[in-house]
Amino acid sequence: MIQEAEEILQDEASTTGLQHTIAKPALVRGPGLLYGEEAELVIEPAPADHGIVFERVDLDPPVRIPALIDHAVDRARRTTLKSGSNTIDTVEHFMSALAGLGIDNALVRLNGPEVPLGDGSAIPFVDAIQAAGTQQQDASRLIYEVTEPIILEEGGSMLAAFPSRHDDFRVIYELDYGTAEHRIARQSQGFVLNTDQYLSELAEARTYSLKEEAQGLWEKGLCRHLTPKDVLVIGDDGPIENAYRFDNEPARHKILDMIGDLYLLGGPVHGRFVASRSGHDLNRKMCTKIREQAEARRRQDMLRDGRVMDIRAIQQIMPHRYPMLLVDRVIEVEGHRRAIGVKNVTINEPFFGGHYPSTPIMPGVLIVEAMAQLGGLLLSQKLEHAGKIAVLLSLDKVKLRHPVTPGDQLVLEAETVRASARTASIQCQAFVGSQLAAEAAIRFMMVDAEQS
Repeated sequence: MIQEAEEILQDEASTTGLQHTIAKPALVRGPGLLYGEEAELVIEPAPADHGIVFERVDLDPPVRIPALIDHAVDRARRTTLKSGSNTIDTVEHFMSALAGLGIDNALVRLNGPEVPLGDGSAIPFVDAIQAAGTQQQDASRLIYEVTEPIILEEGGSMLAAFPSRHDDFRVIYELDYGTAEHRIARQSQGFVLNTDQYLSELAEARTYSLKEEAQGLWEKGLCRHLTPKDVLVIGDDGPIENAYRFDNEPARHKILDMIGDLYLLGGPVHGRFVASRSGHDLNRKMCTKIREQAEARRRQDMLRDGRVMDIRAIQQIMPHRYPMLLVDRVIEVEGHRRAIGVKNVTINEPFFGGHYPSTPIMPGVLIVEAMAQLGGLLLSQKLEHAGKIAVLLSLDKVKLRHPVTPGDQLVLEAETVRASARTASIQCQAFVGSQLAAEAAIRFMMVDAEQS
């Protein structure tokens, strides 16, 4: 069946690389899936590079939660965003509609803890957005490209992503519960994402549950406002008091969910996906893997192109000298907020002669020191810190995750958490390729250079 589905894939794709927002505010109203609370969701236009941001207007003060994978938390059978103790449940159908219609920027005001359910498909959101219209913006879309294979397996589920020669998102999804007597027959669907295909093939596909799953939710006090006429509940003889919109509606809805979940990257993803029985959990993990891949590629691009601060410039700021100067180059600086640096690790490093000499490994304490030195260089960019140097005050949450050996290029990242005239906190990471080698939260005291 997968081969049959692959044969129907089209070569069509989105034709614009520019960002879009909604042309005017749009309203979707209704109860949520789980709690049944009546909610109003207002989609408002937003400027270029704003992204999709939710705002819980029922809270005092209102709380904004960006629709990004960093804010996604593990919840069964749904996608939930969280900031602090505040959450927004079941965002996947709405996010799928935004992805299907190519909306990059919107402020989404919501007066409850859950997005309205509608009929369990993306249609309520699609209809509202189409009625409001869209507006093209003068900025390029942030597109994530799958450049190396990613394969995720969990239990009997699998989700894989591969590079594609097409500049689009395409997927083959197989839904197979593995038993001949299962009430959902084995089914598959092939799909290429563009607006026309999304509207005709996916948008109307509804979320579903088996009769016993729905009963379990009911017993927990959830979904009590719904009946099988409202949502797709599948019993021994198929949908209860309802009918399929497509013969393979469950498989289509799984793709709808995947598109919504992957849009938590903050932009569309281009690649070829193969899925079997996968759901929200693997979708979220795939998001994280694709983003890690993109960040590793960005670091490599900067290594080739960047030369913000060479060793001579570093020596003018840092009091350290060889062998204790552990940053060779700074390749990116964003004010005093963020910096990326490089340490080239060679066999000639003096510590390799005595630290596991038969299988040389860079001492973890020196990796932490390298991260701290980049943090000091970052803090030197703040005007208040002119004439001062950063002295390490404390370390927290230090984790050594991957060995660093001769020949490696250690890419260091530092991001300012807080900085005053006298103290500062920096979050640091170190990578070898796409592997996270170490991370730490580092606090500094700023002292006059003549005191050091």
